[in-house]
Formats: sequence, structure tokens, C-alpha cells
Amino acid sequence: MTSRGRRDEVETVLALVDEAFDHPSWHGTNLRGSIRGVDARAASWRPRAGRHNIWELVVHAAYWKYAVRRRLTGEKRGSFALQGSNWFVRPADGRDDSAWRADVRLLLREHELLRGVITTLHNGDLSRRTGGRRWTRAALIRGVASHDLYHAGQIQLLKRLGGRGRKG
Repeated sequence: MTSRGRRDEVETVLALVDEAFDHPSWHGTNLRGSIRGVDARAASWRPRAGRHNIWELVVHAAYWKYAVRRRLTGEKRGSFALQGSNWFVRPADGRDDSAWRADVRLLLREHELLRGVITTLHNGDLSRRTGGRRWTRAALIRGVASHDLYHAGQIQLLKRLGGRGRKG
């Protein structure tokens, strides 16, 4: 088998991850595009008490990129940049643009780390399950791409509801 043949499926899932995150795609706004131009005030707006804001969705997406990367590599839990898991409460007042930018950088960094792991895989690796879990590596990678798009849509809606989306 040629080197190219060992990489076709990996390149396909990598393209899916990239399109869902920050590469041009036919379906519309991806995750990074959904937060372009969003400031801390807009990121912290909530449709009502108890609902997540854009900021929390961004950190949540970063966490799951970390979790998928960790599952792909077999890395131990507990190495995420923030304490906790899954959902992280973020400011409600929207006054800290530097903290918002830091969390956006966390998302970008986790995406690049995940991408780096995916690029080391071969086609045969994709069908393997991770750590005795139910899901294959391919399913985890497809899932994290879908996760990005799901939350990109939520962010687009939150921007619209909060008066930050385009009119018309």
C-alpha cells in the first residue's frame, strides 16, 4: 500500500475537523467564524438566567477538543488548562476582554493540538477503539467536528437574540 493509501481516510476526517472549525465550507459559518468580531460583552450575554452564553460554549468546545485528543492518545485526565470539566462558568458582566481573548486562544490552541494528533494517525488507526471504549477513533473525530458545528449554530443564534447578529 502506498503512503497515500494509508492516509486517505485520515485526510478526510482532518478536512472535516478543519471545515467545522475554521476552513471555508459550503454549509455556512463554522465555529471560529461564529465568534469572529464577538467581544466580551456579547460573549457573556445570556438569553436568560441558567442558560449558557457564547463564552461558555467556546470554553466547552475547547474542553471537548482536549477530551477527544486525550482519548486518541491515551493521555491521563486532568491536564486541561482549567479546573473542572465539560462546562465552565464564565463572566456575566462582559467587562474583561483580555479574559475573553485568553479563552478564545485556549480554543485555538486545543484545536491545533487535536489537529496535530490526527495528523499522526494512519487509516488503520481510525477503526480502533480507544481505551476499551465504545467509540472508534474515527467516530470521536467525526463527533468533535459535529460538536463544533452544533455549537457554531448555537452561537449564531445567541448573537442574533442578543442583538449582535446581522440583520436581514
